[in-house]
Amino acid sequence: MEAPRRILVINVTRIGDTLFVTPVLRALAAFWSGAAITVMAHPKRAEVLENLPFVAQVCSIEKRRAILRGRWPGKDYDLALVFGHDAALVAYGLRVATRVVAFRQRDPILNAQLFRAVDEPSPHGEHAVDRALRLTDALGVPRAGRRLSLRLRNEERQWAEQRLMAEGLARARPLIGLQVASFPTKAYRDWPVEHFAALCDRILAFWPEAGFLIFGGPEERERTRWLKDRLGDRAALLAGCLTLRQTAAMMSRVRAYVGVDTGPTHLMGTFDIPLVGLYHCCLPRSVYGPLDHPFDFGVDHPRLGLSCDESIPMAEITVDAVFDRLVAALGGAAP
Repeated sequence: MEAPRRILVINVTRIGDTLFVTPVLRALAAFWSGAAITVMAHPKRAEVLENLPFVAQVCSIEKRRAILRGRWPGKDYDLALVFGHDAALVAYGLRVATRVVAFRQRDPILNAQLFRAVDEPSPHGEHAVDRALRLTDALGVPRAGRRLSLRLRNEERQWAEQRLMAEGLARARPLIGLQVASFPTKAYRDWPVEHFAALCDRILAFWPEAGFLIFGGPEERERTRWLKDRLGDRAALLAGCLTLRQTAAMMSRVRAYVGVDTGPTHLMGTFDIPLVGLYHCCLPRSVYGPLDHPFDFGVDHPRLGLSCDESIPMAEITVDAVFDRLVAALGGAAP
């Protein structure tokens, strides 16, 4: 295959799955260093891919509007990788790229037009990053690491420092980030907010000068507000009021992080900061935990490897288990 000069990657999905494709982008850029890589992502998630050194352009695309795009003559790209099973996105890739690689689709007519139709693993049969890398593996592109990538701008870091001062937590030692809930359709992954409160009590007893940044979206506003009210001026409530890049910028300021398995936790995994992720036995750390991370202190559900379904409560992960991992993450001693 001749080296492509223009590569398109289409990945319209949630925060975590958007980040899971960053090792694919890195591998493409390392192997075809002369190629310009364009990424098209969900309008609400595309920003997390901005400023990556191996991406030339980041655009947004919606599944329902893809059917109207790319109908002019000629091909804008030499190669396209399309993630997911949305026929409109695959068809768009076929219209704008000379060669298209995607997972095997439900439509045999689409599969017949693909340069490579890649078989997928069984659900949760391998890590989500390895699943994404199957597309580059099919092209013979060597892997260039499995770490998720996000790159902040200097002005974003400066903004976070100023925001932290405005919240009165610039002197907190240690400053701990908290993500208390997943999204509503995966609520079985949520650790009880009362457990988070008990964990914060343990942290403050051990580190009296500790502070907390409470992350999240508008869906969990009731729980995050309850936790903020309980912690008072030791915490800043950031849930539902920041962009994704602002959230990442604030995450870069924490000394450690405790959170359930969801998009913001994957954002946190892009930083070399101690990370205590909490994983349900249906979706274990081996499938969604951070890879190649130097400070991964994740906690799997105690029923991992046993009979498990979505009815098994996350409450079975004890506060003691999480606190012990956090103490280990922070070196076992007060700062």
